[in-house]
Amino acid sequence: MNFEFQAIYWREMVKFFRFKSTLISSLIQPVMWLAFFGLAMSGSFDQLTAMIPPLEGVRNVDYLSYMGAGIIAMDVLFSSLFGGTSLMFDKKFSLLRETLASPTPRFHIILGVGLSGVTKAFIQTFIIIGFGKLIGMDFFSGYTLTETLISITGIFLLVGIFSLGFLFLSGSIAITIDNPEGMQSILTLFSMPLFFISNALYPIDAFPAVLRFLSMFNPLTLLADGIRYFALGNNFTVMGIHYMYTPADIIISFLGLLFFASVMLSTALWRFEKVDV
Repeated sequence: MNFEFQAIYWREMVKFFRFKSTLISSLIQPVMWLAFFGLAMSGSFDQLTAMIPPLEGVRNVDYLSYMGAGIIAMDVLFSSLFGGTSLMFDKKFSLLRETLASPTPRFHIILGVGLSGVTKAFIQTFIIIGFGKLIGMDFFSGYTLTETLISITGIFLLVGIFSLGFLFLSGSIAITIDNPEGMQSILTLFSMPLFFISNALYPIDAFPAVLRFLSMFNPLTLLADGIRYFALGNNFTVMGIHYMYTPADIIISFLGLLFFASVMLSTALWRFEKVDV
């Protein structure tokens, strides 16, 4: 078995830890979202919905905990979507030409970049969960140690698949586009509808029917639902809305994200086979 992807992986990780500005900003940004937006909006939403009578026998979840799952999904989306830009700069400075000319299979280049992005996503997810617990995010409430470990494994598995899908998409764009401004514009164009037509920060129940339908197929919605299932349970209310998840719902989220990642991997492989730098 060949392990050439390890060289690509370690190069990306060394870059991540050596570029202090990138490292610090990527780690602090999700914390700032939780510390400022999360606490501010949580207080407002919880005050507005305080008059709604709770459902008997159903756990009521505060908005901070609901939003925490969305912050994880949103942070992984943006970091993964922009994670492929390193390939564009490698192409611009002819480093990619040397890599492609080496015996390293092109699939290993994609795999190395993808796995490094997954590692970064895991670090960010761990920081968000840890910091969220410190400021009152009610993840894994009432869980035993075994249930908590299973839930964390489920969350990281979903995050890994989701992150790989968007890293493959980002890599495909990076290998196609020649200038950073063009790539920035395309990634922004992708990220805006993905973010707003999702349940990352607010429920989709009040969406118009068309947007609610589109949201069902949004990978960000699938990831946020999966995180909430593992972190908050399968039966809870938030802001007066009753959420019930069945195992079938979570299997659909896993399969949906796997399908998305597989399609993006096929696209990335096709683009890398065609590339001529």
